[in-house]
Amino acid sequence: MFKKILIANRGEIACRVIKTARRMGIATVAVYSDADKDALHVEMADEAVHIGPAAAAQSYLVIDKIVEACKATGAEAVHPGYGFLSERAAFPEALAKAGIVFIGPNPKAIEAMGDKIESKKFANAAKVSTVPGHLGVIENPDHAVKIADEIGYPVMIKASAGGGGKGMRIAYSADEVAEGFARAKSEAASSFGDDRVFVEKFIVDPRHIEIQVLGDKHGNVIHLGERECSIQRRNQKVIEEAPSPLLDEATRRKMGEQAVALAKAVGYDSAGTVEFVAGQDKSFFFLEMNTRLQVEHPVTEMITGIDLVEQMIRVAAGEKLTLAQADVKLNGWAVESRVYAEDPTRNFLPSTGRLVTYRPPAEKREDGVTVRNDTGVYEGGEISIFYDPMIAKLVTHAPTRAEAIEAQARALDAFAIDGIRHNIPFLSALMEHERWKSGALSTGFIAEEFPEGFKPVPPTGETAHAFAAAAAFIDDMLNARKRGISGQMRTAKPVAFDTERTVMIEKERFDVSIDRTAGFSVSFGAKHSHAVASDWRPGSPVWSGTIDGRPFVMQVRPVLNGVHLAHAGAAAVVRVYTRREAELVALMPEKVAADTGKQLLCPMPGLVKAVSVAEGQEIKAGEMLCIVEAMKMENVLRAERDGTVKKIHAKEGDSLAVDAVIMDFA
Repeated sequence: MFKKILIANRGEIACRVIKTARRMGIATVAVYSDADKDALHVEMADEAVHIGPAAAAQSYLVIDKIVEACKATGAEAVHPGYGFLSERAAFPEALAKAGIVFIGPNPKAIEAMGDKIESKKFANAAKVSTVPGHLGVIENPDHAVKIADEIGYPVMIKASAGGGGKGMRIAYSADEVAEGFARAKSEAASSFGDDRVFVEKFIVDPRHIEIQVLGDKHGNVIHLGERECSIQRRNQKVIEEAPSPLLDEATRRKMGEQAVALAKAVGYDSAGTVEFVAGQDKSFFFLEMNTRLQVEHPVTEMITGIDLVEQMIRVAAGEKLTLAQADVKLNGWAVESRVYAEDPTRNFLPSTGRLVTYRPPAEKREDGVTVRNDTGVYEGGEISIFYDPMIAKLVTHAPTRAEAIEAQARALDAFAIDGIRHNIPFLSALMEHERWKSGALSTGFIAEEFPEGFKPVPPTGETAHAFAAAAAFIDDMLNARKRGISGQMRTAKPVAFDTERTVMIEKERFDVSIDRTAGFSVSFGAKHSHAVASDWRPGSPVWSGTIDGRPFVMQVRPVLNGVHLAHAGAAAVVRVYTRREAELVALMPEKVAADTGKQLLCPMPGLVKAVSVAEGQEIKAGEMLCIVEAMKMENVLRAERDGTVKKIHAKEGDSLAVDAVIMDFA
């Protein structure tokens, strides 16, 4: 077994590999760029080597720098994680020349299956059903349009290398093919150093299901069941689960057998994933193979009890698999939510900055439910513009799907993040969505269920009462602390305090009464009274307790004269007043927001890649105005209405902050 390994990656996957290596008694070496000098994976590793500037093309993607880091530290093997160099055959070849072991598949398998175009050719030769498409490289936009016309719309334009939704576009017309081709090539080049793209038929109402395979260097290959990854946005997975609510045992066996046969055909010898697009009728087609560890591997680990990173390390060291196919048993259900630094209310645009608050739910195993959080960040750390916006992967495991979803919902409500925008409100709303709960999924789920984008809903009904009751409890705790500080509680006689309150949830008013005689209760008139219990203390970003005996968790963020509460996708600013304060507040004028209708604002921090219009130019609604790149994704900003460009404030190469003015319109 290896004594020391290097992790050629960053963020949560680097931390994940370090945890398993540490448990196996293997020393670890981290590599880091200028932007990651204070990163968590650097702190966790036994050693760390600086490999260059923040841009991945000058650091994490430079093979020679990784090889030199291995030589300098005596690392015997390298785990590539996912992304970066994980699916570049040149990487294990360079390592082998230096006498260093690659903890992943052999270069021939990577070449055969890691390239999406070549993998489809192999699948066809192995008589695996594949999606109709053009397997050759597309040279230019006209060529792409011609092929798309022949295949029939809609089509998927996809980068041959890499994954994670980068270099991928869906096109419903010739115009969209031409534009999508340019964007996909550009993203592929910047993310993977390979700008080849191909075109295939886009299956309507599909589900994305993948099979985890595991092989060794002695010809043994098994599969570990499936994962459903249909909840996606921008072709990037958001929620994964294992097993899939679609499959029955017969379909699972067929998919698994095909995946194993394909892996054996190319001599696959590590952990990898064979991806399928499935119809609602359980028909399925080979999509691609990822010759690396997947982002969503934890859900498979949770239902099988198998540590995939450990298996990869043991296989790389030459050990035989100790598991046969019959030994693989699926136990319970696991759900994973990807917590991203992005704003779901702004079409999921990336967000960067400092994590002022980062308090994930406690990892634990209790009453048959497990909570796991894979992360690569810490409170006070920075979310950089240079890399993927993932903050953490929150995983729950329970005996049934319904219980795993319920546990995930509770864990998300207990996950407090502040300082940047994040997608937890959206994830929480998804956990409450009836279609998600029923398992009626497709890759179009988010577009279909949130056609106007996502907005946190205001609390209503019982949830509104819970918000009001919790806010009253919080206000009472804060007032008690103030009274203690001022010395009011030190008088010889008990002091009577006003118990009448007015709770304002945004503009909705609740007149309540507080009773502290036996615990704490909040009355909404004569008919509704709620007993509230919590160990919440001022400053805590999460309120956890019970309301009428029912467990309740919500996120708490202080705002001027109140708190912002969030729970299960509902969110609101809540303020608690005395009756007199409420009367005075009602007389205050409302602040009117500034009119920005004649400006194009930068929706996220990013780099201006191109400006497509000129001052004085007349524009039409839907016309491209500029392209802003953030976290390796190119975002096209379009005109919302007809008009004329009055002044342009930004140029290509400018680095902009969120809400920076890009141009004014007449």
